Amino acid sequence: MSAIIFSFFISFLLCLVLIRYQHLHAKFTGDGDLTGIQKFHTSIVPRIGGLPIFFGLAGALLIRWPSNAQVGTFASLLLVAALPCFLMGLAEDITKKIRARERLLATMVSAAIASQLLDAWLTNVQIFGVDWILAIPLISMIFTCFCIAGVAHSFNLIDGYHGLSSAVATIILIALAYVAFQVRDYPIMICCFAGIGAIAGFLFWNYPKGLIFLGDGGAYLIGFWIAELSLLLVLRNPIVSKWFPLLLCFYPIFETLFTIYRRLFLKRISPGIPDAAHLHQIIYKRAVRWAVGTSEGELKTQRNAITAPYLWLLSSLAVVPAVLFWNNHIALKLFSGLFALTYIWLYWSIVRFKTPKWLIINKQ
Repeated sequence: MSAIIFSFFISFLLCLVLIRYQHLHAKFTGDGDLTGIQKFHTSIVPRIGGLPIFFGLAGALLIRWPSNAQVGTFASLLLVAALPCFLMGLAEDITKKIRARERLLATMVSAAIASQLLDAWLTNVQIFGVDWILAIPLISMIFTCFCIAGVAHSFNLIDGYHGLSSAVATIILIALAYVAFQVRDYPIMICCFAGIGAIAGFLFWNYPKGLIFLGDGGAYLIGFWIAELSLLLVLRNPIVSKWFPLLLCFYPIFETLFTIYRRLFLKRISPGIPDAAHLHQIIYKRAVRWAVGTSEGELKTQRNAITAPYLWLLSSLAVVPAVLFWNNHIALKLFSGLFALTYIWLYWSIVRFKTPKWLIINKQ
């Protein structure tokens, strides 16, 4: 538990410093785009929340060297591997000029480094026929890097409201830590704890007021951290089903896949063109109708904060069965299909103005 405490306080204090002195760096680090199609804040906010999270992770894990060299070595290699994707995301937060393609490429580089350093290549996914193809080393390497980058990008995709991506990541890391404890994989468990603490330190300031944003650096970092720990957990412990991490992260993954389908086949536009039609955005527009405040900015902030719990609940619908059936790939596959159907039903119900009444927060 010391990993949680150390990472929390490092992240918490660094966020405090960044917020307190934002007037010194807001010109470079502030998100001043208040009119963008995916923007729902009303004032300039620092978007470098990934920095405190990274230093929270590093501070809590590197001090393990004197007491536990195994954990220290494992964590150091993982932190080194995370640098390309984190730094590229951070560069986007500061310059606003790094394209998604470049961030994805950097994340694939991070995945390749981690897999090489920690011998973590995905060679089977418990699907008949596909596993034969993944037995080919080159295909396995490409597939592993693609999966890690995809998961990391998915956490950036859902980072639209206060506490959304970061809280979902925390829920997933708690589940990963639980299963790591069950199989006695302590290096992974401690890395999960460090991630939980670092994100919690950030969340204190991010939710509900949105005093600092996760940014691309933070979103790619926590996505990569979760993806790599998930991969390493199933490779180091064959008893854990390959479908456990898939169901665990199914909400951000399916959001990404559905977005690609929606943009490419329904709207006939490039998947890389941003829009305001993600599930969390239509929930914000059509389900969250109530807030109390004295100004437009205050009302908007409250509605922003109310949106995230809907998606926390949705994510939990995948996380809970994943934890219950972490070693049963048949049950995990069934729940993955059930979650996909639930997501599609919910999305189309809201889009067609048939939002379930129990979802609507409305002051009469």
